[in-house]
Amino acid sequence: MMTDFHASYIAHELTRRCASDSVEKLTAVLSDAQVDLNPHQIEAALFAFRNPLSRGAILADEVGLGKTIEAGLLIAQKWAEQKRRILVIVPANLRKQWDQELADKFFLPSAILENRTFNETIKAGNLNPFQQDAIVICSYQFARKMEPYIRQTQWDLVVIDEAHRLRNVYKPTNKIANAIKQSIAPFRKVLLTATPLQNSLLELYGLVSIIDDFAFGDLKIYRTRFTRLGNDTDFNDLKERLRPICKRTLRKQVLEYVKYTNRHALVQEFVPTPEEQRLYDLVSEYLQQPALYALPASQRSLMTLILRKLLASSTYAISNTLNGLAVKLESAAKQAEAVDAPPEQLAEDWEDLNELADEWEPDESEEEAAQKPRYTPEQLAEMRQEMAKLREFHQLAKSITRNSKGEVLLTALRRGFAAAAEAQQGAGGATLQQKALIFTESRRTQEYLFRILEQTEFAGKVMVFNGTNSDPASKEIYRRWLEKHKGTDRVSGSPAADMRAALVEHFRDEASVMIATEAAAEGINLQFCNLVVNYDLPWNPQRIEQRIGRCHRYGQKFDVVVVNFLNKNNAADLRVYQLLVTVR
Repeated sequence: MMTDFHASYIAHELTRRCASDSVEKLTAVLSDAQVDLNPHQIEAALFAFRNPLSRGAILADEVGLGKTIEAGLLIAQKWAEQKRRILVIVPANLRKQWDQELADKFFLPSAILENRTFNETIKAGNLNPFQQDAIVICSYQFARKMEPYIRQTQWDLVVIDEAHRLRNVYKPTNKIANAIKQSIAPFRKVLLTATPLQNSLLELYGLVSIIDDFAFGDLKIYRTRFTRLGNDTDFNDLKERLRPICKRTLRKQVLEYVKYTNRHALVQEFVPTPEEQRLYDLVSEYLQQPALYALPASQRSLMTLILRKLLASSTYAISNTLNGLAVKLESAAKQAEAVDAPPEQLAEDWEDLNELADEWEPDESEEEAAQKPRYTPEQLAEMRQEMAKLREFHQLAKSITRNSKGEVLLTALRRGFAAAAEAQQGAGGATLQQKALIFTESRRTQEYLFRILEQTEFAGKVMVFNGTNSDPASKEIYRRWLEKHKGTDRVSGSPAADMRAALVEHFRDEASVMIATEAAAEGINLQFCNLVVNYDLPWNPQRIEQRIGRCHRYGQKFDVVVVNFLNKNNAADLRVYQLLVTVR
């Protein structure tokens, strides 16, 4: 029997129903959210809701336009509709940030799942910890590990942040991407990425296939039709197929209502010393030899690139790797077998190795790589000669203690700060702080630059940021941060996430210079800093935009100055810079 109360309730619910592409659908959420919303963010959220038959959407706004807010609107709306099985998959270091954003801006409960919390939940009686009365946040690695649990949960929405990490899902060897794709296949999903396309149009195929496996047909058809885009017809067809799946907003499209500050680019050229040039020439000549025993056959192109980039970074960066190659080759020669993997220390010195390897096509098939040749006495003699060369290169690199590139770092910082101050005319009442974010691709170079700057006017105001931050100074910053925020929700209990939060806060409040590896190119907001120094230019120009986007984003009050280091005698550096200028 229906009472007057039931009738009033049903009538009220009917008045709340509206079309999926109507802004009224988000009205209740918008009234509660503690965010400064912009039209493009509302439009992006409505885009994701627009087609009720689709399996999701890719939101690909440029860096700093608020994709997290767009996803937050979607999550909040689902929550308001009582559709509360929601999963957010993010890089491990962004878990706490998402947890905080959902709580502070949308007043939504969330739970970070990792090994400890997962086991605690099971002990409490919940045999599938992914099923709980909160938005579940987990890392890519954890999502892969717990794939069976994710499959068993009937998700109302899955959000994947920094989704470009899944762009090579079309490769069977990409285990994490394929595991995530299969586990969430039946459910609606939203992929967030500022760089949906970085190196190849095949990456676009990979991302779209996570939403819809049949949007482009199979991989063979896509390769034939779209990878070269020989005419306007193919290009327009590609755009039309993407239109219902992917929405991208550029900064230039929102300038009417988002007043972004300007960006100023400077070039810091340097001239290598004779010793540095000799090392560069010797290693370059070595890398051009037809046959090299020290580099795994299936990864020769990749290893050549990395060695050239290490060479461009500093003698400290390449020295350790040259020694590692010699040791690896010596071991292989003793067994008369081929080198089948890079030296272990390379992964420590070059943080981006795994992701770079994932992007790189092998030089030979897996079957060929699995067949280890047995070498003849003549070939073993050649291996020993190559090993002697590598040891010679290593000794030369070790002997060079002063790098011309490092010597001009202080000049670059002073130029950058002067340019930033000059650009701040008319910035209102805001106070300009002298803060610089320096990017390098090598931890060895990071240590070297730290030593240099500690001997200048920046002594005591320099800090480092990398994938581990196991140095004593970072540990002390972390310890003080834990004491300061003890008993508050700022402390998540996840050491990796809390370490990042501690370092960002220290940079904001106390330090003047942060020397960072690629670990700082994603997921941290540094609007309080307006000088970005690309000490090492990454091989992919899109990564430069990700770096700059840490500072040049919504909320930045000052013009941002970008300083790019350039050695015109280094072919790899010069080519990357040419690509960067072309992209701009």
